[in-house]
Amino acid sequence: MDTPPAPWRPHAQALNVVYANLELYGLQGRPAFVGTAGSVIERSNATGVRFYAHQYYDALKKQRERYVAGPIGDLDADRAAAELRDRIEAQKAIVPQIRMLGREGFQLVDPRAYAVIATLHNHGLFAAGAILVGSHAYGIMLNRMGIRAAPFSTDDVDVARGAPLSFASPPKGSFLEMLRDSGIDFAEVPGLSHKRPATSFKQTGRETFTVDLLVPSSDETYPVAPVPELRAHAIALPYLGYLLGASVDAIAMMREGCCAVRIPLPERFAVHKLVVSQLRTGPNKKADKDLSQALTIFEVLDASDPGAIEDAVKALPKRAAKYFKKARERIRAVLEEKAPRAWAALT
Repeated sequence: MDTPPAPWRPHAQALNVVYANLELYGLQGRPAFVGTAGSVIERSNATGVRFYAHQYYDALKKQRERYVAGPIGDLDADRAAAELRDRIEAQKAIVPQIRMLGREGFQLVDPRAYAVIATLHNHGLFAAGAILVGSHAYGIMLNRMGIRAAPFSTDDVDVARGAPLSFASPPKGSFLEMLRDSGIDFAEVPGLSHKRPATSFKQTGRETFTVDLLVPSSDETYPVAPVPELRAHAIALPYLGYLLGASVDAIAMMREGCCAVRIPLPERFAVHKLVVSQLRTGPNKKADKDLSQALTIFEVLDASDPGAIEDAVKALPKRAAKYFKKARERIRAVLEEKAPRAWAALT
C-alpha cells in the first residue's frame, strides 16, 4: 500500500453511551432544525395583528425569521408556538453533549453539509430510501463503531438511491428546490455537453460546496439517469448498487443538533472502497484514501465482527472480483499483521 492506514483508537465506553443516547434521540423522527434551534418571538404585522415567529441563525450564520402561527391568543396558534418551544428546548438540552463528543474526537458535520442533510431528512428522503454515502457517511460510521480516526472530511454531500424512492406522498418540489430549503442558494452544475443534464448542484457564487445525486450503473460506465420522483437526474456509478444493498439508520451531528440519516453498512462500505480504488486511473490520492478507510473499518471489525466482512465479500458481484482481489493484495501485509481474522474473512 502506498500510504499507511489512518491511525485510530477506541473511544471511552462512557462516551459511546452518550452517543448511543443521542442516536436514540435523533432517530425519533422529529423534524430537524437546519440551523440553530433559535427561539420563538412575537411580531406584529402592518395592521397590528400579533403572531408568532421562529428566529434562528442558518448555516451561513445569517439571522432568519419564519412565520409560525397567529394570531397570538388563538388556541391553535398558541399550541403551535408551545410545540415549537418544546422542540427548541429539547434540542438545546442535547447541544452540550454533542459539543463534548466533538471535543473528544467524534465526527461533527460542517454546518452547510448538515443543513443539506437535515433538509433532506425533513423532506423524507432518507425515510423513503435515500442513502448518504461518501466521506460524511464514513465519519458517521466511525461514530457508530466507537472509534476516533481521521475523517478524510469534505464539505460536499453525496446522496444516493438504489431504487425509486417510496414517499408516503409525492414531493411538492424538485431536488433542487429541496436543497434551497436549506437556506443555501444552489444552482445546477452544467454537464460537459449541453445535452447532458445536471447531476450536481453547487452553492452559487465563488463557493465550491456541492451536492451530488447518485444512482447505480448497470455496468462499468457512468451514464446520466433520470430520477423522476425528484424531478432531477443523477450520475450512475459502477457497483454502487452493491454498496446500497444493505444500510442502517444513523444520525448526523453538528455543533447545534442532530438528525436522522441512512448510511451503508460499514463492511459493505469497506469492500466497496476496495473495488472502486481500482477503478480510479493513474496516480490518485482518492484511491489511497479508499484503501485507508477500508483498512480502518476492517481493523475494527477484526475484533468485533469478522463474520460481517465474510458476508459482505459473499454478496459482492462476480464481475467485481478482479478489482477486489487486486486491491486486497495491496492491503495484505497490513491486515495479516494487524487484523488476521479480517484478512481470513477477505480470503
